[in-house]
Amino acid sequence: MSAGDSNIPDDPKEDATMATEGAVQSSNLRDEMMQNPRVLAALQQQLDSMVGGNSGYIESLPTAVKRRIKALKNIQLKTCQIECQFYKEVHELEEKYSQQYQPLYNQRREIVSGRYEPNDAECEWESEDEEDEEGDKKEAKNEEVNEIAKAVDEKLKLDEDTKGIPNFWLTIFKSSPILQEMVQEHDEPILECLEDIKVLLSKKNEPMSFTLEFHFSSNPFFTNKMLSKQYKLVSEPDESEPFSFEGPEIVSSTGCSIDWNKGKNVTVKVVKKRQKHKNKGTLRTVSKELPDDSFFNFFDPPQVPEDDEEMDEDMEALLATDIEIGHLLRERVVPRAVLFFTGEASDDEYDEDDEDGSDNDGYGLDGASDENDTDYDPEKDPAAKETPQECNQQ
Repeated sequence: MSAGDSNIPDDPKEDATMATEGAVQSSNLRDEMMQNPRVLAALQQQLDSMVGGNSGYIESLPTAVKRRIKALKNIQLKTCQIECQFYKEVHELEEKYSQQYQPLYNQRREIVSGRYEPNDAECEWESEDEEDEEGDKKEAKNEEVNEIAKAVDEKLKLDEDTKGIPNFWLTIFKSSPILQEMVQEHDEPILECLEDIKVLLSKKNEPMSFTLEFHFSSNPFFTNKMLSKQYKLVSEPDESEPFSFEGPEIVSSTGCSIDWNKGKNVTVKVVKKRQKHKNKGTLRTVSKELPDDSFFNFFDPPQVPEDDEEMDEDMEALLATDIEIGHLLRERVVPRAVLFFTGEASDDEYDEDDEDGSDNDGYGLDGASDENDTDYDPEKDPAAKETPQECNQQ
């Protein structure tokens, strides 16, 4: 082979084969990387850091255009101020109507506690489950031919003599995933004595807030008849970030002291430790109280640190949970207590509302139907072809 042979191009077919193999290897490597959790996490972190980043476009605009943008921001700030006033008036309207709800909630408390027995008219409510129960009872009556059936009937008779609705609020707490996490086994006997939860909204010209009142029957655990917790609200845009305003937000909460009877405080646990005397060598047992998990820590909430202090992750998590539970009790659990008791409502729906970005209690305009869209084609919409389910009252 002469020296000039080195300039002869390679076989095109061989080059194409090598290029194909290289592309396959690159694709396989990319697939492997995308399945690696660490790589995905790093990519997500990089994307998160880019959100809200400056593209440089605004800086490239002429000075006259930049001036107009500033004018638009001043207009936006004025809309925020109007929005603040809107939410304040909404709060006043809620407080006005809460006074109309309260007599109904008081009647609910009387029935739950057993102090009032509803009449037949008040108990009328069609339910398929109850119809099935009535049918089962009739069949059972016809088959009562032995002592066992009589004993069962006697037991049912005792159950029917039960006053009120036992464990009403405890059942609600245990059926809610968010609240259930707070309730410990040693809390349950106390929550069996919980008769009512009230939501009190601040009145006009008062600092915006809402208070949760937990009313208890007499019990051997503490002497308080009522435990309360107040959540302070702010409906003003942050001076440093005014455009982040999205409505009133909880900024702090204040609990109350619980007057525990001796040895009944479930928020602490007693740990006994044996100590040895250095000189005499004698042993003694020392008892020490340590904090314990309990729902009743809810009334001793974490305090928001001063502006200059930074919160650690644990403190942020505690405050976030405290705010979440306050919202849940106020917005869903107290107004819909019986539906939480029967399982027809849950805080899962509350989470779904948040994830969807919709707020049924809010005032958004995003609820327009697809049928009003000029490009909407019901033939191409699978949901439009589904047979609507019947709604049954239970």
